Amino acid sequence: MSSADRQGWLAHWQAAGRLPSVVGGVAEGGVLTWVGSAGDVPGDPADLQYRIGSITKTFVAVAVLRLRDEGLLDLDAPLRRYVPEAAYGGATLRGLLAHSAGLPSEPAGPWWERSPGVEVPALLAANPAERAVAGPDTFFHYSNLGFALLGEVVARVRGTHWWEGVRAELTAPLGMDRTTYHPQAPHTQGRSVDHFASTLTEEPLQDTGAMAPAGQLWSTLPDLARWAWLLAGGRPDLLAPESREELVTVRPPAEGYGLGVRVLEVGGRRMAGHTGSMPGFLASCFTEDADERRTSRATLALANGTVGLVSDAVPAQLLGVVGPPPRTLRPWVPTEVVPTEIRPLLGLWFWGNTALEARWSSGYLELRNLAGPERVDHFALDGTDLVGIAGYHRGERLEVVPGPDGTAAHLACATFLYTRTPYDPASPVPGGAPG
Repeated sequence: MSSADRQGWLAHWQAAGRLPSVVGGVAEGGVLTWVGSAGDVPGDPADLQYRIGSITKTFVAVAVLRLRDEGLLDLDAPLRRYVPEAAYGGATLRGLLAHSAGLPSEPAGPWWERSPGVEVPALLAANPAERAVAGPDTFFHYSNLGFALLGEVVARVRGTHWWEGVRAELTAPLGMDRTTYHPQAPHTQGRSVDHFASTLTEEPLQDTGAMAPAGQLWSTLPDLARWAWLLAGGRPDLLAPESREELVTVRPPAEGYGLGVRVLEVGGRRMAGHTGSMPGFLASCFTEDADERRTSRATLALANGTVGLVSDAVPAQLLGVVGPPPRTLRPWVPTEVVPTEIRPLLGLWFWGNTALEARWSSGYLELRNLAGPERVDHFALDGTDLVGIAGYHRGERLEVVPGPDGTAAHLACATFLYTRTPYDPASPVPGGAPG
């Protein structure tokens, strides 16, 4: 696949996903062979830290398997053997790794990713077994709480903080000096995008405490390339081949998940890794199995937006499995100030019973059909008029019709009437509004 096509995918992700910035890479044998970026990337894309979210779970999983290989724990033993006071004590470590232990997806309490973290005793006390969503091995149910408990297992068996163990045994030997618990400059600021106005909000950078094993870490493209090489089977000195195969093997009731890693099929080849999501950040890291030549391809992507990157689609796109990227006419640019005449128009509208959203993005008004998101009309301000510049309404004027109170009662474009409620009886609906 050409570098131009790969760069085209990054430009598409940035524009379609309204990402403040995104960096991507392809690696072979643990070494980056291509790096690209799009959006406002504040520095060298190959040395810029982003938060990697749930890719953190793969580090915890490898740490658990290493303990098993040393004879220090049993994957089929119950959690209570290692953390006696924990609820869900009958859940096995294998079930926690595979997200099949029946634990709830999130811990009790506030939105943990945006909140100051609590210590382990407080987390354990707040999460009684009554919160279970299923019995062990009933079905796959992704659980951040489960990985918090696994991190505590690592800590107690090693006799040190889980991250100190991971750093000493894994990231240091791999030369991953830019993979850290707290951000280290240069790093990005996590941001979310106002859905309708396209303005940016800075997300807080929290130490998530006892929940940290589920998504705390920060990293860079070169460091993740080294980590992907281990996940590919390229570092048997750090993870035995048999354990690495166990890591990436999917067994029922898991769905597309091994022991702490996601498993995809891309172009007829197995790829293992994980996606990541924290407020203000998205990430993707997947690798093919190392072949007999001791090489493999890995795909990487890091972004500082809360939503907008389809992280598990990154491998197929960067490896050229799905064809060329869509043509991207212009990058997405966040809004600093929404024009006064536009702000009252933002939000939900209806064409008959069909819902649409109006949002301001990159200097124009988008009218997007929610039933078929591929249908989008773009309008630009021409003085005080809104004129279609793309879509079905190209060249047409969008008229804002005020109501008795002076606010926008409905929008009209050609014979199309857009109202705030379906078939609004207060608007001149042809044929009359349904009773």
